Amino acid sequence: MKRGNQELMTIPTLLPPAGGKLTIFRAAIATRGALALLALAVSLATGCGAARPSKYYQLTVPPNSAASENANTLPITLLIGRITAPALYREDQIVYSSGRENMGTYEYEKWAEPPTEMIAEILLRQFRASGHFHGVYTLRSDIRGDFLLHGHLYDFREVEGGSIVGRVTLELEMRDIKTGTIVWTHFYTHDEPAGGKDINSVVAALDKNIQRGVAEFRASIDQHFAEHPPTAKP
Repeated sequence: MKRGNQELMTIPTLLPPAGGKLTIFRAAIATRGALALLALAVSLATGCGAARPSKYYQLTVPPNSAASENANTLPITLLIGRITAPALYREDQIVYSSGRENMGTYEYEKWAEPPTEMIAEILLRQFRASGHFHGVYTLRSDIRGDFLLHGHLYDFREVEGGSIVGRVTLELEMRDIKTGTIVWTHFYTHDEPAGGKDINSVVAALDKNIQRGVAEFRASIDQHFAEHPPTAKP
């Protein structure tokens, strides 16, 4: 507490004037105390000020619609597992950096959900909408799958330098659930230039970058199964 506030809280000790009434003396003390508390409240309100509201941003997530099977549909069920990441990307902060080691987070600009969860949702809906799989579900569901897709997020941040970019570094791997072996891996990293220096431009660059990465993962997995066709279920 500030010294000024302590002074406002100090009430001088007064004696009732000779011949005065005790009720008048008590009223004077109560009034002085009320004024001191009122002054303290005004001082605190002036010093703290109104809190700045937070703003929230979200990546573009495709509609949750199941695509109809076609001639290219693979007879497998794909499960989307966890995307692990450093602690910064498991929270809702938007991360920025000015070099290889210096990193920080915006105080009032945040993600609507942790990046790892938003990316997993994009993977789920993009692979489901492709129509290339018999079924695509989350690992948390009760569905038994044939392959598990999961990965690790290394970078998802604004990078300041000669220009501002949105950097995404993500590695995915696919595991055969029956045998436990890893049958496919793909490493993606890309710096997407931001259209401006404001936070909206940074979010747009990161959004565009992750959409580009998911499209690259899909194409790579399609190529894998074209070269290693799965056997039809009995």
